[in-house]
Amino acid sequence: MTDRYAVVGHPIAHSQSPRIHRLFAAQTGQDLSYEAILAPLDGFAVTLRRFVAEGGKGLNVTLPFKAEAFILADICSPRATQASAANTLTVGADGRLWGDNTDGVGLVRDLKEALGLTLFERRLLILGAGGAACGILGPLLEEGPRGLVVANRTAARAEALADRFHCLGPVRGMGLAALAGADPFDLILNATAASLSDAVPDLPPGLVAAHTVCYDLAYGHGPTAFMHWAQQQGAARAEDGLGMLVEQAAVAFELWRGIRPDTAPVRAALRQGAPQAPDADS
Repeated sequence: MTDRYAVVGHPIAHSQSPRIHRLFAAQTGQDLSYEAILAPLDGFAVTLRRFVAEGGKGLNVTLPFKAEAFILADICSPRATQASAANTLTVGADGRLWGDNTDGVGLVRDLKEALGLTLFERRLLILGAGGAACGILGPLLEEGPRGLVVANRTAARAEALADRFHCLGPVRGMGLAALAGADPFDLILNATAASLSDAVPDLPPGLVAAHTVCYDLAYGHGPTAFMHWAQQQGAARAEDGLGMLVEQAAVAFELWRGIRPDTAPVRAALRQGAPQAPDADS
């Protein structure tokens, strides 16, 4: 019998996840179906229960339901617990839901394996203190950076997020304006939603040096506004988040099917048909 999987979100028509997982399945010879499900903003729990009752095996969860998925899961992985959000749900043989968060590990895989970057002993800057930042902060700190700064328009949110993760490594939070005068960073990650509106966070000069790599968690058919900003600042490289999307999906696929797909050909296939407008999730 063909196993059923899906991605759930609101909105969901833009999602690349069905194509990604179908490519993974074809590559690895797995018998599964994968669809996109639009859940009402107040109806995620009902949608989830229906999916499980109909025999579904696993779900990817995208905006705005990751925090609710974490709450509804019966058991959660340490990385989902760190983020207080789950983007992957697995239905156990006993019907219980296992929650995980593959965003951060997917990002780290893209940075290290696809882009060839080193995170150990590097100075990192995350822009934004929302759900996207929560999902990536733990796995980044586990890589042993020399320091990690979370900067947000509202300083209190960045400080609170840093406090949550301080036990994992050297992290501190601050407002965007407090970045003025800081030494250039080795890696700057844009985890804000600014690229979705073709904007860039209000950043002081001097954050980028000739060696700095800038990475936007959003992605589109061409460079995002943040990538354009990075290029104008003289960054060594400006990358988007399409690779992260593919890698986090590969982690979920391996959790479900017990086999790790080759992400390089899938990433290349998506590059040929990436969406015109920037997207920040599945």
